[in-house]
Amino acid sequence: MTTRSNQPPQPNGDRRQMPPSQPPAPVASVSSNGYHQPHPPYYPRTPSRPSSSASLKGCCCCLFLLLSFLALLALAVVLVIILAVKPKKPQFDLQSVGVQYMNIAADNPTGTTASITLTIRLLFNADNPNKVGIRYGESRFTIMYRGIPLGKASVPGFFQQAHSTKQVVATISVDRMSLLQADAADLIRDASLNDRVDLRILGDVGAKIRVMNFDSPGVQVSVDCAIVISPRKQSLTYKQCGFDGLSV
Repeated sequence: MTTRSNQPPQPNGDRRQMPPSQPPAPVASVSSNGYHQPHPPYYPRTPSRPSSSASLKGCCCCLFLLLSFLALLALAVVLVIILAVKPKKPQFDLQSVGVQYMNIAADNPTGTTASITLTIRLLFNADNPNKVGIRYGESRFTIMYRGIPLGKASVPGFFQQAHSTKQVVATISVDRMSLLQADAADLIRDASLNDRVDLRILGDVGAKIRVMNFDSPGVQVSVDCAIVISPRKQSLTYKQCGFDGLSV
């Protein structure tokens, strides 16, 4: 009598792969008209991660707001200081012109060319009417005859205390400056017959108001002086100056 085992037969070395898992079958539902409508299968969703571009935009926006706030704060501080100090334009005036030496000579017998040698001393008066100090930059002056530049002078920068007056000296030297044709003839005629030589002095003076170790925007004072010199007396006979200050 043969005994049968209830165990299923073992495969002889044959490993069979399990079929791939199938998505869950759709569940049918009954609609109002009696037809079965299957539901779509449900798949779990993975949570989305914030993109790096969004975080970068957020950082840029915060930085922009911070810089804007600092700029507005600095502007407010400057306005408060300006309203408290009430800065005024510095006064820079030409007080006197001293002729130290002047010589005009014809270079040839015909008088078609002439040379001028001149040394003059300019004395300026700088007046600071403000409650704070003023820092002046280097100033340059040019002396001209009938639109022809003859020589230049420069004054180094300096600091001026509040409510003070300071004298500034500049010396312009012209060493045998040659003039040709009509300009030479006019110069010889003015010096020998009229005893007067008309000259013009031009220059720019830059200044900044100093408040709490900070310099304000610059103020530029333009100097324009017309002077008349007597070659015989070696002295100044006429002076008229104009000054124009403007913010830059």
